[in-house]
Amino acid sequence: MPSRRAFAGFLSAGIGMAALAACTPENAVPSPAAANAATSTPSATATPSVAASGVPTSDPSVVAPAADPAPTSAAPSSSAATQHSLTDPTSPWVVVNKHRPLNPQNFVPADLVQPNIRLAVSGEAALVNSTTAAAAEKMFAAAAAEGVIMTLASGYRSYSTQVATYNGYVAGTGQAAADRASARPGHSEHQTGWSFDIGDGGGACSFQPCFADQPAAVWAKANAHKFGFVVRYPWMFHDTTGYFYESWHLRYIGVEAATDMAARGIATLEEYFGLEAAPDYL
Repeated sequence: MPSRRAFAGFLSAGIGMAALAACTPENAVPSPAAANAATSTPSATATPSVAASGVPTSDPSVVAPAADPAPTSAAPSSSAATQHSLTDPTSPWVVVNKHRPLNPQNFVPADLVQPNIRLAVSGEAALVNSTTAAAAEKMFAAAAAEGVIMTLASGYRSYSTQVATYNGYVAGTGQAAADRASARPGHSEHQTGWSFDIGDGGGACSFQPCFADQPAAVWAKANAHKFGFVVRYPWMFHDTTGYFYESWHLRYIGVEAATDMAARGIATLEEYFGLEAAPDYL
């Protein structure tokens, strides 16, 4: 298997690679060759699962503060005082990954709205929940004030849409490759309404590795936490999140928690909430 340095060289050399992503749009099914490339791509070493207090968790599905053993609340750090559920899909802290499906799996947010921002999509893909929409409007406006134009490239995705998306990958590349390129139905953050994908105003490199160098991605990586967002699938953390780097996929967790993560240099929600890594489905 090639080294991480070799993989970085592979990308910088400009060799094409389709967006192998938890959030790849329904009409962006990769070729078998691209899917095969995904199966051989090396990943980062997972960070051991520990609670923010530094104490390993006995139950890998939850993190409970010492003063409140309620199984659906978490205490990432003393500075992030507000606590939210890690399992309730209406919670900004819900963690959805290959080990943690939505409950119920056909969950539909009750407050889907279309944010007042620049859109590159229409229909359900232009929607997010109302809290995420308000935060996105502030973030897009702040970016525009600094000369960076973002677009909403993909927002909410219903359970039925994810069924069609995932099945399209399976039909085109087989299940093993599909599981590296698309979330199984009921396992997609897009279904929660708390996440969306961004595009650059110039339209370059959408859902491709080169998007990381576009102004929108560079700005979001440096500033998104100020508005409550994190880059959910960071570079070289595949063995933790289960997905390759997605510089376009932003997830709302609230300003307090996102700023705490940034200040402490924590890259993934799994590490932040003391959850086990989820590189593959159980």
